Amino acid sequence: MKIGVLSVAAGFLLAAAHWVGYAAADEIGDAESGEKIFRKCASCHQVGKGAEHRIGPHLNGIFGRKAGTVDGYERYSEGLVRAGNDGLVWSLEKLHAYLENPKYLVSGTRMNFAGLKDQQDRADVLAYLRRFSDNPANIPEAQPTAVAPEVELSPEILALVGDPEYGEYLASECTTCHQRDGSDQGIPSITGWPEEDFVIALHAYKRKIRPHPVMQAYAGRLTEEEIAALAAYFAGL
Repeated sequence: MKIGVLSVAAGFLLAAAHWVGYAAADEIGDAESGEKIFRKCASCHQVGKGAEHRIGPHLNGIFGRKAGTVDGYERYSEGLVRAGNDGLVWSLEKLHAYLENPKYLVSGTRMNFAGLKDQQDRADVLAYLRRFSDNPANIPEAQPTAVAPEVELSPEILALVGDPEYGEYLASECTTCHQRDGSDQGIPSITGWPEEDFVIALHAYKRKIRPHPVMQAYAGRLTEEEIAALAAYFAGL
């Protein structure tokens, strides 16, 4: 699996499992509450009329914007720029994942923020930020109740028990770039990841929901059993 070419973009893998459930009707964001929660972000980011870049870029117009592309901001990490070049666009789903734990979504990001673990807090902040995007009513994600999980897998797929020995055989392509010992030197580690997270992520690439042509091509060749085997192997390292 020559996913090392993904560089930082492969960091998307672990975020997948956390995107399920954002479609619940009671998760609609409260912008007023979000404005208060946003104070945790305000030491690095400004938003609204007259917003300027600080430690981080201003967040006006964040919805629908390619990652790492705000005019006039020059301090983006290489990881975020690469993720943008690989197709990362700030949708409601991606922003939820990034706010939960930035380094899950973009390995190597400079955003040293522990994240907002409460889903409602994230929904509230995003409802607040939506106020400062162009034509927010026309953003597809403007109605959180319409947001689907990243990828829906049947219980049968999730219940597959992978053969780690077969997974080790299949992983020969992966480990030309990803180190078995879990070291990370510019290429994200995939060692020890939970099996379900790994399975969901590869199926998201297989269905071309996640961006990156190399990963999409590789995952597209894998069967459900092979994905389960890889997940079992890397989880057990």
